[in-house]
Amino acid sequence: MMIPEEKKEILKNIRLIAFDLDGTLLTKNGLTDHTKKTLEEAAERGFQVVAATGRPLIALPKSIFAVNGLRYAICSNGAQIVDLRDGSFLYSDYIHPEVSEWLRIHLLKLGYPIEVFSEGGAYISDERYRFYLEKAGTPEGSDYVLTTRRPVDDIWEFWRQHIDTIENINIIIRDPVIKQKVWEELEDLQSECTVTSSTSYNIEIGGSATSKAKGLKALSELTGVPLTQTMSFGDSPNDCAMLEESGFGVAVKNALPSVRESADYVTLSCDDEGVAYAIRKLLFNEEI
Repeated sequence: MMIPEEKKEILKNIRLIAFDLDGTLLTKNGLTDHTKKTLEEAAERGFQVVAATGRPLIALPKSIFAVNGLRYAICSNGAQIVDLRDGSFLYSDYIHPEVSEWLRIHLLKLGYPIEVFSEGGAYISDERYRFYLEKAGTPEGSDYVLTTRRPVDDIWEFWRQHIDTIENINIIIRDPVIKQKVWEELEDLQSECTVTSSTSYNIEIGGSATSKAKGLKALSELTGVPLTQTMSFGDSPNDCAMLEESGFGVAVKNALPSVRESADYVTLSCDDEGVAYAIRKLLFNEEI
């Protein structure tokens, strides 16, 4: 893929590397040794390496904490910036309580399963948790959900009680036609909240300006690294703004077409360690 001359100049000044996790950095088997070593080498060379994910703090894989030199994580689609050394929140961007309450009532009427992210945790109903528990070991029994979600007796009441600290709402809708209909209904609230997606079966709702791009901008103010000196990686719609606002945006080959169009460069797929490939080729200037 040809890189415009002005972007080649930007590559010479990159100081921060931000990467999505699922479908981007992580392969189907998780973080590979090669990618981990590449990130650690980047940190040793003076690059700031940052995870930028839709996951809340509680759902970050242990392998991410094991990357030497990786200090910051942008979580819940940009609603939180976390210092991974001690788990402290350096920045928070919650859904406005009045908007959150309207969403709570509206989604309760629709009745689709939801996940509520608050203060770094991810919560689901006891009923939903038991469903996954009973299906453990089958395709429907997600080990990821069982190890990262906390069950509560009444998820809607939990939401009401934590109305001031809601980072993100995740709606599970597996029928694509129904998902599109609900998405269009929520688009009327675009001035009050953000609506995005990271999988084919979910809708994610955040604050009025919550995004990985805004989280990255907040981090740039904390670290002193301007957005023009950042390289970001992604694969899903919730990555597009980050790719577009970074100095250099990279999509993995398995990204959706709209995400590839938002990028300055398309690297190998996540399962082919596309993040490591791009870092070594574009920033380390290795012949690959």
